[in-house]
Amino acid sequence: MSEPRLGAAMDVRFGATVEEFLTYLTDVGLNHVELKREYLHGHPDAPDAETVGELAEEYDVSVTYHAPFRDWNPGSFNDAVRQSSVEQVRRTLDDAATAGAGAVVLHGGSVPRRYPEWVRATARENALRSLAECAAYARSVGVPLCLENQPRDEGKRRYTTTPDELAATLEAVDVPPESVGVTLDVGHASVNGEEWEAFVDRFGDRIRVCHLHDNDGSADRHEPLLDYEPIVEAVPADYFVFETKSVADVAACVGADPEPLETAFRR
Repeated sequence: MSEPRLGAAMDVRFGATVEEFLTYLTDVGLNHVELKREYLHGHPDAPDAETVGELAEEYDVSVTYHAPFRDWNPGSFNDAVRQSSVEQVRRTLDDAATAGAGAVVLHGGSVPRRYPEWVRATARENALRSLAECAAYARSVGVPLCLENQPRDEGKRRYTTTPDELAATLEAVDVPPESVGVTLDVGHASVNGEEWEAFVDRFGDRIRVCHLHDNDGSADRHEPLLDYEPIVEAVPADYFVFETKSVADVAACVGADPEPLETAFRR
């Protein structure tokens, strides 16, 4: 891909159809959409993967998918939950391949900190096992996974919150970079007290997707990121995605009017 693509993620709270959102995105000069699995699960008019591909071609946009992250945990110490979570990632990869998407974003799992050490150890092993299984399936369908740096959580142990943790997870799975890349989430880096540049220094061209949002360092608020252009220039990603809570926030990022799509929501 010669030029990076800039777009936004569809959150289940947006309410619009994919086609309405694509109309708005392209009208304000954006050319990429990320489809969160939660949106596709929750919206009554969510398109199937074949239709997503047709819409992407019609609107001349690129597509990425975000694997589930609610009611889902590939690092569960309950192996039935773990297997179900992996299966959901496989189905997301299938849809991404059908739609011609460029990547699937993936979280790395978690375990409650209050649980005994042996439970936490099992959960960690399961998270690595799940990632390896998902990576193997990603290779088979030709769509790369991109493991995301997550925000810290006081109640849960997560495995990708810092450059060192993310690197350790990728190294423990021992998969080739072409099979599992990185999603750099600059808002998550900020709330963790990490510089996003540290992830660029560590992972370089392995970063394929970059999530753009902001916060004041106290919580992962997914607020508009207005000064995004220096990040786009510095991060060697293929896809840059505004990941905000409302269409008005997407509009704020690019200095556009949110009214056309908000009007469509109220129909």
